[in-house]
Amino acid sequence: MIIKSAEFVTSVASQQKLQDFGLPEFAFVGRSNVGKSSLINALTNRKKLAKASSTPGRTRLINFFRINNAFMFVDLPGYGYALASKAEQSQWQGLIGTYLEYSTSLRRVFVLVDIRHEPSEKDKQMLEYLYYYNQPFSVIATKADKIARGQIDKHLTIIANTLGIGKDNIIPASAETGYGLDKIRDLIENLVQG
Repeated sequence: MIIKSAEFVTSVASQQKLQDFGLPEFAFVGRSNVGKSSLINALTNRKKLAKASSTPGRTRLINFFRINNAFMFVDLPGYGYALASKAEQSQWQGLIGTYLEYSTSLRRVFVLVDIRHEPSEKDKQMLEYLYYYNQPFSVIATKADKIARGQIDKHLTIIANTLGIGKDNIIPASAETGYGLDKIRDLIENLVQG
């Protein structure tokens, strides 16, 4: 799939403002520093579509992007950011939870984990949540460029064992080099057409 157009549509700060755009949606979720914005920018070939920050925890809203006028990317607030107040964390969780539970256009949740580290308790909780609400998901292991190619399989095995999923359900990817991005785009294309 070739992404020809990508535009920011809106940011949503409260559960009451969530809306249905009438297009299939693909949500990106993960820890605050896992590289969600960088991945969205790399997938769309737009350097500044999603605002990437050197400070973790900057995405505090749900950001919607229209892609090819055919589907939406949804950038969810990062979880697990220690410097955010408990009230802020609770608000993000409520916003994320409402979206994941009630969106009728959601086709797939991409759960991002850092390939270099064992998934956290929050990552495991996110998968449990998705299982509970019967939301289909794929795990994307970001920052694959930070380890040797020969080590990728070993790291995927650790992630799969920690999360209790098959290794084939994890896509290693790098926003820096483009590694794995075509596989993600092809998956999205199949889900949009199917």
